[in-house]
Amino acid sequence: MVKKSSAIGESLWSGVVSQSEVEHRIAPPMEFETHCDTEAEAEAEAEVPKEPPKIHRLEESVVNRIAAGEVIQRPVSAVKELVENSLDAHSSSINVVVKDGGLKLIQVSDDGHGIRYDDLAILCERHTTSKLSTFEDLQSIKSMGFRGEALASMTYVAHVTVSTITKGQLHGYRVSYRDGVMEHEPKPCAAVKGTQIMVENLFYNMTARRKTLQNSANDFSNIEDLLKRFSIHHINVNFSLRKHGASGADLHTVGTSSRLDAIRSVYGVSVARTLIKIETSDNNPSSSVFKMNGFISDSNYVAKKITMVLFINDRLVDCTALKRAIEIVYAATLPKASKPFIYMSIVLPPEHVDVNVHPTKREVCLLNQEVIIAKIQSVVESKLRNSNEAQTFQEQIVEPSPSGNIGIIKDSGFSSLPSGSKSQKVPVHKMVRTDSLDPAGRLHHYLQAKPCGPLENNPSLTAVRSSVRQRRNQKETADLTSIQELINEIDCNCHSGLLDVVRHCSYIGMADDVLALLQHDTHLYVVNVVNLSKELMYQQVLRRFAHFNAIQLSDPAPLSELIMLALKEEDLDPECNENDDLIEKITEMNTELLKQKAEMLEEYFGIHVDVHGNLSRIPVILDQYTPDMDRVPEFVLCLGNDVDWENEKMCFQVISAALGNFYAMHPPMLPNPSGDGLQYYKKRKPLRNPEDEENTSNNIEDDVTIEDEMEHELLSEAETAWAQREWSIQHVLFPSMRLFFKPPASMATNGTFVQACETHMTLKDKLNSNNLKPDRKKKEERLECLTGRAERERGGRTRTSSAN
Repeated sequence: MVKKSSAIGESLWSGVVSQSEVEHRIAPPMEFETHCDTEAEAEAEAEVPKEPPKIHRLEESVVNRIAAGEVIQRPVSAVKELVENSLDAHSSSINVVVKDGGLKLIQVSDDGHGIRYDDLAILCERHTTSKLSTFEDLQSIKSMGFRGEALASMTYVAHVTVSTITKGQLHGYRVSYRDGVMEHEPKPCAAVKGTQIMVENLFYNMTARRKTLQNSANDFSNIEDLLKRFSIHHINVNFSLRKHGASGADLHTVGTSSRLDAIRSVYGVSVARTLIKIETSDNNPSSSVFKMNGFISDSNYVAKKITMVLFINDRLVDCTALKRAIEIVYAATLPKASKPFIYMSIVLPPEHVDVNVHPTKREVCLLNQEVIIAKIQSVVESKLRNSNEAQTFQEQIVEPSPSGNIGIIKDSGFSSLPSGSKSQKVPVHKMVRTDSLDPAGRLHHYLQAKPCGPLENNPSLTAVRSSVRQRRNQKETADLTSIQELINEIDCNCHSGLLDVVRHCSYIGMADDVLALLQHDTHLYVVNVVNLSKELMYQQVLRRFAHFNAIQLSDPAPLSELIMLALKEEDLDPECNENDDLIEKITEMNTELLKQKAEMLEEYFGIHVDVHGNLSRIPVILDQYTPDMDRVPEFVLCLGNDVDWENEKMCFQVISAALGNFYAMHPPMLPNPSGDGLQYYKKRKPLRNPEDEENTSNNIEDDVTIEDEMEHELLSEAETAWAQREWSIQHVLFPSMRLFFKPPASMATNGTFVQACETHMTLKDKLNSNNLKPDRKKKEERLECLTGRAERERGGRTRTSSAN
């Protein structure tokens, strides 16, 4: 009993008393006696000293998963790391595709320098990087990544697939990673310039983390906000964000030379017109060395929360102390404690910034941080006080009505809310009602008529383009009447039967250079790939109107040379000098015309022609697909010769059709090396003398061809081109066709879709009737084989269903 009380006393003295000890202290005597029998055993156990827990080394997989949870906290963390890697690779275009807020899929594609084949083996190992080699390099680090942890962390909590190609390679490589190592050797694949990284099933092995991230809408909005911040700082980079399966982008920015234009295109005109430019600097080594420039909102901006975009040495970071200092200035200077919009870019010597202070690199430490913040705060306060002397009131223009005239109302006592905040809803009983049937009761009846200027009288393409540029709303940019009419024609002319085939078909294989075989239910279809891809590209151009990503040409191509080349290919009498003069005149006229239309071509179709008349960028119509560049001359000639630039609808339609024909999956220019085409790649030797020529005049082919010797370099190029085309047909064309394509009714009768009958003989008859020419032995054998396989599969399903 004494020992028990003593133990409790010691616990009370130490300030820690357990619930059970308190209950024992206040328990009645009878209850205490009940436990007397076990006291001796309890005291004996207490006297036995307990050994401290043993320290052991965690397994490597556990360590890596714990570290991954710190680096990749949410889907937006993964997107930030991947986008920063793309920026470090000097990319000019970055495209992000997200599914279920990033939990199911995050796909980031860029056009940077790519990843070397030799580096793929260690790409996703922890602490492998190309950014630094010694710790001292951190003192002068300029890249955004440096630890080599991001990709490795993703492989421990998701399935990662990397596709990349470097300059000079004929094809790219694709490899999958898991737990930091490759799952297989890199496989050759078709790829466009740069790198594409897919992160699938994020946090699949972290159940608790995944359950807390079920609201995909919030995660998607966070990703969108992140890309907006990147886009207004890296103004020379095109950014795109869309949800998986969506035809249009939720965010699309185009590189610009003006920071204010970038803010206007992303955050809207209402934000941009309230901004004030600020800048300051200090070169005193004893206090601080830095440069700062940016934009802050004035008194006309109204918002419920602060928007602060801060870049330090081109690194997107948060600085709580700076944010708080600026909020204090706004609260003291502006009425109603308005929340501001702030963009700042601070540049310091790299050795004055410690970037290695946060797992996700979200925060940095600055040398003389207090001095820098104080100077920035002083500049912000000075700018705000000067801007607060006057407030701007916006002019409101009443939109034209079909039954009335246009007028202007000037707000004399009320200012509009330029920040995009919601206007207050007017109660029903306070609304002023007018009779919509009585002309005298309509508002526009009381407005004075505004005379029409030259812009209204001349509804030219320039006026339309100007009005579209002012809207800057991505979802409304394609609201041109002509584009809507062309899209409506596609929708109205869609063949419902073929649409069902397109949506639910299975790809079987290529029958020859142009024809592919599809199966839908129990029917076999022969499809003209060229016609189908041409129409699909045309439809995609119209649906992506003014929202194109760009393919940068490694060497800009002069328009004059392209047009000259196309005209000479069409010239039936190349030896005629008069034709040369005519070709030169046509070339000069078309080149000047396209230079004049360069602004429209770039804004609406992503075709960039510089001031010197060089073609330097073409649009991306289908992701992961680059057109055959041998057809560029024909495409440029079509733009110069065939487009009616005066008729807006016809202009857009012809340009879209020209792009469709250019991007269509035509057979490559080099003959197909499989089958009979192989003879074109055999080496040839000249005839020795006239006697040999006379003796071999009847069989020249055998004598001039060297047995078993091939043009291996040309043969390899042809094999790569044909293999890449077939891969694109299977993995790009047909998946896109299932998602986006609306087959026109004409395709049911013009031979693009041909339904095969029960026997292969009827199939060949049908092919011949549509001028498909399957008369070569190898094509017939392949058709028979594929048709037989489809019939056997269909027969097997029929027998199974009968048995059931």
